[in-house]
Amino acid sequence: MPFTEINSRMVEAQIAPGQKLFSQRGAMLAYKGDVSFTPNIQGGQGGVMSMIGRRVADEATPLMTVEGSGTVVFGHGGHHIQVINLAGDTLYVEADRLLAFDGTLTQGTMFMGSQGGVMGMVRGQVTGQGLFTTTLKGHGAVAVMAHGGVIELPITPQRPVHVDPQAYVAHHGDVRNKLSTALGWRDMVGRGSGEAFQLELSGNGAVYVQASEEKL
Repeated sequence: MPFTEINSRMVEAQIAPGQKLFSQRGAMLAYKGDVSFTPNIQGGQGGVMSMIGRRVADEATPLMTVEGSGTVVFGHGGHHIQVINLAGDTLYVEADRLLAFDGTLTQGTMFMGSQGGVMGMVRGQVTGQGLFTTTLKGHGAVAVMAHGGVIELPITPQRPVHVDPQAYVAHHGDVRNKLSTALGWRDMVGRGSGEAFQLELSGNGAVYVQASEEKL
């Protein structure tokens, strides 16, 4: 079900009988109609094994199952919200950035080391985001949170994108990532910008970058 952007910090979703969506607990701001909110203990559409995977991965952001008939307004912490529409591909996003998403999407967990080998693991340590990330796959909409707004940058085989790891929000498509260093003599003598690490994304897809290096 699509999300309608009310403003940069709130979205609205239409809930119909037989449909469901998942939201971060505490993300409901208001609703109209006969809508129920129940704690999700199955870990989304991925089932019990998906839930266990996220527990091991420290991707255990509590979720609510939203069902019924009505309209729900979502927002959280005054963060900016970006709506991403998936057409059969996979979105890679940190669990704590998920505001709400379609119940039709399959949720899972990916070990970051599998994308970029050892450097993928280093990225998790440098960014403080952990070694695992949440995946959402299928056809549907996802509302993610960020600081200061989000820009979508296309990734092509001819033109990879380099991102400050702290500004990274999410990516989708057939994309590989690796952590590269931009360490020069200025950094060695303490006169550099401090941005010694860059997240390089290559392949086909898009990356979402926030206008801040601040964590949620």
